[in-house]
Amino acid sequence: MVRFARAASKDADGLALASKSAFENYIHYGAPNHGGRGGGPVGYDSLGWQRRMIRAGRYYKILVDNQIVGGLIAFPGAIREYELGRVFIHAGFQNQGIGTQAMEFIFGEFPLAKTWTVGTPAWNQRTRHFYEKAGFEQMETRYDPEVGWDGTIYRRVTRSTL
Repeated sequence: MVRFARAASKDADGLALASKSAFENYIHYGAPNHGGRGGGPVGYDSLGWQRRMIRAGRYYKILVDNQIVGGLIAFPGAIREYELGRVFIHAGFQNQGIGTQAMEFIFGEFPLAKTWTVGTPAWNQRTRHFYEKAGFEQMETRYDPEVGWDGTIYRRVTRSTL
């Protein structure tokens, strides 16, 4: 059974392990090869980064049988606007519908949200498809030479009148 709960500092190790597995698995889906492993986003395998994000955003752990198998982070922006900072599922638990459940969960946690944004690397067709399936539409492409990020920004506008 899949559950979601707010992450605490003590969860940083489990989140880092799940994140490392998830992002390094992307080498099988077109990620750049960094010494035999896929490269994840900034801090994907760092305990310190995990702890900072637990304090900075609304970080949720994804649990299966009380084991951390993933995480997702929401950051508030302007009124009723949120950024989905990261969603990841341990490689051993992917393709089981957990990511879809995670999206349903996060949208349910913020029922008054009007707009969601998320970014994904340009090469990652898998996550682009996932976000489109979750109701996001491609908004723009960006290249940031300072961090070497070439990606696509997606937006999901809620049709709610709340």
